[in-house]
Amino acid sequence: MVMNGRGEAAIVEGGASRSLRHESARLHVTGGATYIDDIPAPANLLHVAPGLSMRAHARILSLDLEAVRAFPGVVRVIMAQDVPGDNQISPVHAGDEPLLAEGEVFYYGQLLFAVVAETRYAARRAARLAKVEYEDLPAILTLEEARNGAGELVGKSLLMSRGDAPEAVRAAPHTLSGRVVVGGQEQFYLEGQAAYALPGEEGEMRVFSSTQHPTETQHMVAHVLGLPANLVTVEVRRTGGGFGGKETQANAFACLAALAASLTGRPARLRLDRDDDMTITGKRHDFAIDYTVGFDNDGMVHGVDMVLAARCGWSADLSGPVTDRALFHADNAYYYPAVRLRSEPFRTNTQSNTAFRGFGGPQGIAAAERIMDEIAFATGLDPLDVRLRNTYDTASRNVTPYHMTVEDAIAREVMEQLANDCDYHARRDAARRFNRDSQTIRRGIALTPVKFGIAFTATHFNQAGALVHVYTDGSVQVNHGGTEMGQGLHTKMVQIAMREFGLREDRVRITATTTGKVPNTSATAASSGADLNGMAVLDAIRQIKSRLVSFAAGHWNVPEESVVFLPEGVRVGGALVSFTALVKAAYMARIQLSASGFYKTPKISWDAQTGRGRPFLYFAYGAACAEVSVDLLTGENRIERVDILHDAGQSLNPALDIGQVEGGFVQGAGWLTMEELVWDASGRLRTHAPSTYKIPACSDRPAIFNVRLLEQAPNREETIFRSKAVGEPPFVHGLAVLHALSDALASIDDYRSCPKLDAPATPEQILRTAERLKSRASG
Repeated sequence: MVMNGRGEAAIVEGGASRSLRHESARLHVTGGATYIDDIPAPANLLHVAPGLSMRAHARILSLDLEAVRAFPGVVRVIMAQDVPGDNQISPVHAGDEPLLAEGEVFYYGQLLFAVVAETRYAARRAARLAKVEYEDLPAILTLEEARNGAGELVGKSLLMSRGDAPEAVRAAPHTLSGRVVVGGQEQFYLEGQAAYALPGEEGEMRVFSSTQHPTETQHMVAHVLGLPANLVTVEVRRTGGGFGGKETQANAFACLAALAASLTGRPARLRLDRDDDMTITGKRHDFAIDYTVGFDNDGMVHGVDMVLAARCGWSADLSGPVTDRALFHADNAYYYPAVRLRSEPFRTNTQSNTAFRGFGGPQGIAAAERIMDEIAFATGLDPLDVRLRNTYDTASRNVTPYHMTVEDAIAREVMEQLANDCDYHARRDAARRFNRDSQTIRRGIALTPVKFGIAFTATHFNQAGALVHVYTDGSVQVNHGGTEMGQGLHTKMVQIAMREFGLREDRVRITATTTGKVPNTSATAASSGADLNGMAVLDAIRQIKSRLVSFAAGHWNVPEESVVFLPEGVRVGGALVSFTALVKAAYMARIQLSASGFYKTPKISWDAQTGRGRPFLYFAYGAACAEVSVDLLTGENRIERVDILHDAGQSLNPALDIGQVEGGFVQGAGWLTMEELVWDASGRLRTHAPSTYKIPACSDRPAIFNVRLLEQAPNREETIFRSKAVGEPPFVHGLAVLHALSDALASIDDYRSCPKLDAPATPEQILRTAERLKSRASG
């Protein structure tokens, strides 16, 4: 795509999409990519390690750190009273999250103190020498305990309703109730939590942090140090994965590194090992969702009443917004004529659960999909038919539970296209024939959709800035407020500059994200990275282009409409001028070649008091069909084949977007089938390392894996080149695997009842469900 004159689009050389390799691909595979722990250490670098609580809930009676201070190499120990500013780092200003414990601990693994030493070894060894005397207090560890009257909420319960749901359910020809349970999930980013702080003159602090939210990390460091934000700069070149686990949870470790640097006057680095990382940090929220649904013989929903309860952990963190988004997605792609949804974000004495890819959306969608399966088994209909009959349309069945009108309902078309492409019906029949003749191995198949809202539900986060420089040799530097986590955000920003200026890849350079160049950034989260930052980069570029067009028209005496940026140069009237020549001439004429861009998402609004508004600019759609095999003797299972059709709008980079779909699916399937978090009776996380917590390996991917992007489906909304977000929505495709497993198990009692398979569907859970179905079949 090139732009002529004042910025009107023209499609050239294959259209708007191009699969450019990841801008750091070569560095990734050669080991040249620099992460926090790769930054060369200065001679006087100090290392920081945390000391952790060994109780889930207790009063600290005494804290003896003499042995810690005496350990060789220890420079100092930092406690709550050493914090020069405020010891609070709650991202939502709830005042319930001290950086270092003060008199009371609220979960096993809470930060008590920090050791600053000459070596990392000394800091870690010394941290384990503390002698702490506790007075144990009552601890609430599970969601069941919290729901049984002992727990309190970490934030407000949100209610969304439209129509009279209880009456619609009561009056429906059929009614059923149930509960779906979905577990939590560890983010398991490859690069653990890490930060490096470099003190400067007059209180300045430069912090290199593996964070998804540089501005919030800047604010927290300044808050803890008692400094204004203009003395703190946070920089992020890349992070080794985040998945939401570094949106807020990176702040504590940046603050500890900055505290060590500030109190000693020396650079300080903190890098957690995997065990400490998993013990300290929050996970995906586990949910227990109670639902009642009214429906008719045709499988059409009349009303839905649902309560979504979540285990949130010891502090508010982002649990309010997470449980809100679960409600926003509890309809998935389906229209509920009458609906009532309510959240219950419960406080527990466990890690403070936090953002994770999907941000509560997948949990809400899991409930919607369970309801569709329940109705299918109750009516004897194909689950796909039930799903197709209940999808949104754009005529009358088009208003969500939060009163937003769905203007682009394409879920039905996507599901029908995928079902036809992957031969769903014939394969479903084949699986049933196979199951009739097989005693131990059963096959199942399921096709599920996704409708995922795109935007931050906190309206003020829907903004972004960028800074673009054009140098006199014709090279371009792009800066923006998003962070690169491996998802290819920086690559897409480079592509925007390439396409707008008509430049080769080697003429555009992306820089590290830094609060010193682009201030007041939003987190790279909510699938908004390319949407927000891409438009901000585009705004900056078009300011520069507008100046260049005006200059070229006057300098060469041609109409502005005849100035067009092309890959081979800039056409000025009938002449072709190199981009470098144009830039040099503009510089000599004192034309500004730098611009700050800005973007704010239009059309959105949200009123939490009424539960109404337009919280999303648009929806991303998709569908997945999964086929599985299950061994009824062991509970082991295998994903035989997966077909995905995903809506990326007019993709900015098809190769990167397909990679996101593939990775999102595998991560979603892992959450639902194998990733199990286990706490013991004392509140200690037992699955705190790769030896005990299993994420999908290469052998767990589908034997046949077909992924396609929906073609000729540009975004209806004016997003960056009419693309759609491809970060969180593909995660939901993993639900097709859970429902395929359920379909396989349903064969045990000849498909007469819904297996109600909860997640994670580990072999143990599958065996328990199978035994229940066998008892029902024999009874």
